[in-house]
Amino acid sequence: MPTLLVVNSSPFHETSVSRHLSEEFVQNWKQANPNGRVITRDLASSDLKTIDAAWVGAAYTPKDARTPEQNQALALSDTLLGELKAADEYVFGVPMHNFAVPSVLKLWIDQIARVGESFSYADGTPKGLLQGKKAAFLVASGGAYNAGTAMASFNHVEPYLRSVFGFLGVTDTSFLSAGGAAALMHGLDRAAFLQPHVEAIRSQFVAA
Repeated sequence: MPTLLVVNSSPFHETSVSRHLSEEFVQNWKQANPNGRVITRDLASSDLKTIDAAWVGAAYTPKDARTPEQNQALALSDTLLGELKAADEYVFGVPMHNFAVPSVLKLWIDQIARVGESFSYADGTPKGLLQGKKAAFLVASGGAYNAGTAMASFNHVEPYLRSVFGFLGVTDTSFLSAGGAAALMHGLDRAAFLQPHVEAIRSQFVAA
């Protein structure tokens, strides 16, 4: 049974462009995979904390040698990793915050980028352990930061996510950028703004 993990990180809901696009992706994925399963992780409502020395110590302690306190420190990380490993595909709704990913998404990445679980070092060489997965990133930004635009160098979202997920073994990735969303606050019609991005998502499934 194919499984899709949906990860949203916008603090907004009804007005969120990235959430609208991830919902569109899920609807099309369900039509293409009627027997599939969807796992949803809303980072805006998840109790994510920064990793600390105790967390790092627990992560580098062999599983059978961990104390109850160390197991507790890694409990959320274990849950998030379980979701990642169970899924065949991922879709991320990502708003750009200050030219980068939202803080809650960075906290999530810190929880799942874990030695021996999502990556390893064999003979000192890093190896991603989440291989054979596929990820789609739906990125919404107030300004236009696409390649070829005057502000393209300010876009740290796509290069960062490509690097992180590539390190973890996820190299089959796609990015859809919905730039210029700030115009929605100045009267731009929402449906007209969303339509080309919705069509781009639908076309992925028609082609498949």
